[in-house]
This record gives sequence, C-alpha cells and structure tokens, in this order.
Amino acid sequence: MTRRLLVPTALLLAALSACGSDAALSAGQVGASAEKALERKIGIRPDITCPKDLAAKVGARTRCTLTAPGDPTEYGVTVTVTSVDGDTPDLQVQVDDEPAG
Repeated sequence: MTRRLLVPTALLLAALSACGSDAALSAGQVGASAEKALERKIGIRPDITCPKDLAAKVGARTRCTLTAPGDPTEYGVTVTVTSVDGDTPDLQVQVDDEPAG
C-alpha cells in the first residue's frame, strides 16, 4: 500500500521569504519537514536524508532515503511540491512500499 502524506511547510517561510521566484528548500529542510510530518502521522520520527535541494515550484520533486530508529532497512521516499502560497510550499511525502535495494 502506498503511503501519502501532505506536509504543510509554513515553518520554512522564513528560510524562503527572501528568495523570490528562485526559492528552494535545502536538502536538510526537505528531510526535516518530511521527518516531522511522518512523526505526527505514525508516532515515530524516522531519519530522512535528501541528496539535493527542492525548488519551491508546483510539481518539483526529489527522492530521499528513510530509515527507522533501530532498523537499518532503507526505504525510498518521494517528496513533491503540491502547491505554493507565496514562498511557502506544501509537500506530499510518499514512502515506497518495498525496501530499497
């Protein structure tokens, strides 16, 4: 079963406010936002690592890697910008059904 979660990223407004149309979330911000959203949904905060920044434009996406505390199994995660209000993007976080590898 595919897991989908919309993640409001209003807390990242300060990081994006001065960036204008070239606004982007750093790889670290993307991972942290996805971790926080999944923690709220499932009660456990995973570790999500993203290799690159994500443009704050609808349809922009990146692939990240998720591991859970105490479990070295890695899962792929797709993070997609679904909407942007000013410089504040909403992200959809989709965790792969099967482990990476």
